[in-house]
Amino acid sequence: MLLLCLAPMPYGYFMLVRFVMLIACGVMAYQYYQRKKLTAVWVFIALAVLFQPIYKIALGRTLWNVVDVIVAALMIGLYLLERRQAQKVYITQNTKGPDEQKALEDENRIEFRMEGRLAPNELLYVASEEDKALTELFERRPELLEGWGQMIGFRVIYLPLLIKRLKDKKVLAYRAPYLHESELKDITIGNDYLLGFLDNPKDKDKVKHGFIRTEDIHRGDDGKDKATNRFYPVSSKSGEPLADQLHRIGKQISEEKIQQQQLLESKETSWDDYGYPVHQDADDSFNSQIKEENIDDLIEEIRERIGKLRQRGISQSILEQLIHPDDRLSKLVITKDYRLLLPDYNNMEIKMEPLVKAVYLLFLKHPEGILFKHLPEYRRELTEIYVKLRPGGMTDRALQSIEDVTNPLLNSINEKCARIRGAFVSQFDDHLARHYYIDGLRGEAKEIALPRDLVVWE
Repeated sequence: MLLLCLAPMPYGYFMLVRFVMLIACGVMAYQYYQRKKLTAVWVFIALAVLFQPIYKIALGRTLWNVVDVIVAALMIGLYLLERRQAQKVYITQNTKGPDEQKALEDENRIEFRMEGRLAPNELLYVASEEDKALTELFERRPELLEGWGQMIGFRVIYLPLLIKRLKDKKVLAYRAPYLHESELKDITIGNDYLLGFLDNPKDKDKVKHGFIRTEDIHRGDDGKDKATNRFYPVSSKSGEPLADQLHRIGKQISEEKIQQQQLLESKETSWDDYGYPVHQDADDSFNSQIKEENIDDLIEEIRERIGKLRQRGISQSILEQLIHPDDRLSKLVITKDYRLLLPDYNNMEIKMEPLVKAVYLLFLKHPEGILFKHLPEYRRELTEIYVKLRPGGMTDRALQSIEDVTNPLLNSINEKCARIRGAFVSQFDDHLARHYYIDGLRGEAKEIALPRDLVVWE
């Protein structure tokens, strides 16, 4: 349109050009303002004032023709430059000195409370209202984040999508079985969820839009353990293609991990359950009770069942923060036909094989607990319970199994206790299940901790 002004056009056409240039230059000034390119902002503001049709600036036809050609050339040049930058794949090179570079690296280190830590292989995507275009892109195509995460060895967590998957896989119900379906539907989480755990709330200004990674756990000045998280900004308005931004972030994370690993190898370090270094003192290592068994020591069949329901691929740290389970215990109802029901956990039924259930009912009848070395004394009582579960009669094989399970020199009783534990843990989390299965210390009586006022025999 500007170049056509060189031809003998009617007056109305020149007025149209003025209106179009006023709007176009205003829009471009705003776009460059968002990208923090202030020189371009002032250039296009000046052009908008020059072309505005309200108070016309008289330059004469010859000078206006020169202006039209220059501005047209500027527009074409900017278009070609922007297009070339959009197609170009590049990695920003580091041209800063060591001190300046270290200062820039420290800028993305932010201190969080311990609740704000992630597992070592997790990246949390946080979003702000300032870049809705990028958030909408990831909502439409979450595979972009997932694929990039796999390339750099991380699992990228997009919280709204995580909640949807948690509900689909019933992981929340596993962790808190007392929640009703309507309560589970009300559980929501926003993209800025982790920012609620900033050690210094003012740091929220630093975390606008990008990814968070936990690098280290350290002891703060207040004596409490803190999480050192790294923040990596990403933007759809920076002028750098998204693919290049992700590539640069992946390279930066790799370099930081190497530096951190070298630092850890240079000193003696203890590690927590999440794979992060911790500094131990006498209070850290205190434990009033060390159990002789662990969930992971169950037989392979039970471990597989637990693994499917625990959804180990999902961020355990986020899951723990999202739903803080209490010890809301359900009644245990033993029906007339010896079914095991938990009415306060959405009427859940715990299923066991007859002999395993007989062992469980035996211990349930003895709140004082049973020493394994005294098991032979309970053989007759166990047989009577088993007959009620299998009214069809006893077989030689069943009698031998009962004899084996009450023989303290054999491992049969340990296997049955493991299967009992697995029956509960396969249905809901161990923090609640431990009240229901048989447990105890080596050399002491094994018992079921559930208060007997919660046990109902029909």
